[in-house]
Parts: sequence; structure tokens; C-alpha cells
Amino acid sequence: MHPTSLTSFLLAAVALTLPSVQAAPAPASAPGFLSGTQTGQATYYSTGLGACGITNTDADHIAAVSHLLFDQYPGYNGGNPNSNPVCGKKIKATYKGKSTTVTVTDRCEACAMTDLDFSPAAFKDLADPSLGRLSGMTWVWA
Repeated sequence: MHPTSLTSFLLAAVALTLPSVQAAPAPASAPGFLSGTQTGQATYYSTGLGACGITNTDADHIAAVSHLLFDQYPGYNGGNPNSNPVCGKKIKATYKGKSTTVTVTDRCEACAMTDLDFSPAAFKDLADPSLGRLSGMTWVWA
């Protein structure tokens, strides 16, 4: 048998006798919305009793996070929204050099994953309310 053929034959024989080894599954990574700078749209709404069970006024510096973020937040089991660990978290939002820090107290059904819906007072910290919607707002967990 030719030496190259013999080497190929032996390698094939060894491969057949070794147990197959499965690669370990990749570790579950944290959702992208948990760290770093997020970019989304900013809107505002008339406040009241929010999904976190807290009643706010339009003068409070609060925000509603997307229903997608709210429902996927680690530690939330989909039960009582008042017990969602995202409730009470602080967010620092920035738009065109202006910033505001808000507390999460509500859930926004119409928001995309990284959008925020602010109280009127918090929105006013970022821009004139007559704009209604801000594209390119950034935010981080404070």
C-alpha cells in the first residue's frame, strides 16, 4: 500500500473508533438591550397608572419601555407586571446634546424594542413637545 494511502486509511480507521464529540452549546448571551447604548425613537404620553402599578403625573420624569423589552426582561415570568424587575430601573436618554434621567414605570404597546415613551416633562427635557416624535434618541441604563 502506498504511504499516503496507508495514512489516509489509518486516519479513517481512528476516526471510526473514536466516540463522536459534540461541541458544547454556546453560552446564552444577555439580550442586547441590557447593556451599551441603545438607539430608538422618543415619544410622550399622558401618564397615570402604569404597568408597574405606579401612578404618575405628567410632571414626573418617567418612561414606558417597549412591550418587547418589558416582556423579555430577565427575571420577569410574564405574571404580575408590577413585579417585573425592569420597574424602577433608571435610564439616561439623550437627544441632540440634551439629556434626561427617567424611571421605568410603564410598558409601551406601540414602541419598537429600543423606543421610549416619556412623560411630557421628561420629553420636554429633550426637545419641544410640538415635535411629537424624536428619531435618533440614544439611551443607557443609568
